[in-house]
Amino acid sequence: MAKTVLVTGAGGYIGRHVVTALLERGLDVKALDLRLDGVDERAQKVSMDLFSGDADIYDQMGRPDVVLHMAWRDGFKHASWAHMDDLAKHAHLIENLYAGGLKHLAVMGTMHEVGYWEGAIDESSPCNPASLYGIAKNALRETTFLSAKAHGAVAQWIRAYYIVGDDKFGNSIFSKLLAAAEEGRTTFPFTTGKNRYDFISVDELARQIAAIVDQTEVTGVINACTGEPVSLAERVEAYIRDNGLDITLEYGAFPDRPYDSPGVWGDPTKIRRILASSAS
Repeated sequence: MAKTVLVTGAGGYIGRHVVTALLERGLDVKALDLRLDGVDERAQKVSMDLFSGDADIYDQMGRPDVVLHMAWRDGFKHASWAHMDDLAKHAHLIENLYAGGLKHLAVMGTMHEVGYWEGAIDESSPCNPASLYGIAKNALRETTFLSAKAHGAVAQWIRAYYIVGDDKFGNSIFSKLLAAAEEGRTTFPFTTGKNRYDFISVDELARQIAAIVDQTEVTGVINACTGEPVSLAERVEAYIRDNGLDITLEYGAFPDRPYDSPGVWGDPTKIRRILASSAS
């Protein structure tokens, strides 16, 4: 029988792509979210109150082999107090899943757990988050590993970086640029664009996430990334060209933010090991 993976937040910006990537690997997928519009029809759609606090939530899910927890409220709003309000709900859910017998959990993390950092981020990089979003994710990562250790189970924490693609459904600078072009604007206010980041397409990110949860040899914090920093200006100019947008960047219209790193990217050692093993 194929491995069963239940994906929470399956209807989200990243989740929809991950469901398809898991299915393409031949896995049985259960998709859970408040809304499942646009989710691959091959997945079994599941409806339940994820944060009911029920101790038997794992039984209610049908005891899948893997739970990939991607559900998160206000992910694009880093200053939202929803992150702190919901933190305990996520922690209780994870503890109840492990206590109910789940042996393999993967959770979606973020580079924002780390806060200001220059250079490559790996699993040993110190975390000093600078937003409520980062603080909440950082705390959940720590509680997840405590629960996994207490129950002798697998935990994978998937740390994402700068995501591009499917931009009508995102909230990145690329989404805003696309919206501006569609409104007929011919200029777009911009910073100097010198900062370098780890950009990854949402489809490649989904492929990496699917590969991560389809194995248990590599666990802990895993960067879903390219490991190749590119300047923001270079990436945005390429986006304009690739999408044939009639819009020009106004460099220097916005000052560079003092708390933005001049260069930050993911260490790809673990994800490259997973992908190499997956391909063999």
